[in-house]
Amino acid sequence: MLFIISRIVVMNKPKAPRPVNILKVKDASKEEMELFNAASKYAETGDLLLAKDAYQKIIEKFPASANIEKAQNALENMNIRIMISSIPTPDSISYEVQKGDTLARIANKFSTTQDLIMRSNNLKDAKVVPLGRKLKIHNEKMSMVVDKSMNILTLKSADTIVKTYSVATGMNNCTPVGNFKIINKIVNPTWYPAGGVIPPDSPKNILGSRWIGLSAQGYGIHGTTDPHSIGSQTTSGCIRMKNSDVEELYDLVPQGAEVVIVD
Repeated sequence: MLFIISRIVVMNKPKAPRPVNILKVKDASKEEMELFNAASKYAETGDLLLAKDAYQKIIEKFPASANIEKAQNALENMNIRIMISSIPTPDSISYEVQKGDTLARIANKFSTTQDLIMRSNNLKDAKVVPLGRKLKIHNEKMSMVVDKSMNILTLKSADTIVKTYSVATGMNNCTPVGNFKIINKIVNPTWYPAGGVIPPDSPKNILGSRWIGLSAQGYGIHGTTDPHSIGSQTTSGCIRMKNSDVEELYDLVPQGAEVVIVD
């Protein structure tokens, strides 16, 4: 009987809680690991602002850490999650829908996108905008900077860096340099190479799932059928991104936004 009881006690002994650590950090100090675990826990429970704060503390306190790139990537992804959430932020306002409003009009008024309004307010139908409903609206100008020397695209909200993306740029440094504007946006674009038309669903269509056209004639930011090319100078002059990245960018950046390309 005593043996049986002892077995029961051992079997029912509570397990120590496992730390939440989705980033698999390494060679971290106790304090750094605690911050990573806290950030991951907050992210899982939806406390996104607290998660962002924890990642920022890691970057500020441990700039020489072997995990600094993981922390930076996690922070940038958290920036996006917060932007497309309903959480009020310093770069957003609460707007009450007025008679005659449409998502297109609201987006144009505040230099944002319908997609971002829909995502941050959990709207399922762009044609239905309930009168009197208060919407979270991003209220700072979005812009992008493309650094050809590093093949990096930086997304900004006013002067704040939101996220950086690895891209491919033009071979022999042929991507044009200067200040440009987004002039059109197309989902599943058709490609028009010299002397041909290649539909969106063709494996030969190198534009991928999105096209963001620039005021530099013939140039744009687009997806790809060759993700392994990202990070190199290999295009005919356009800026190439992974499809998942360009789809994310497409939803956030409105027509008319500034794109600065530098050597």
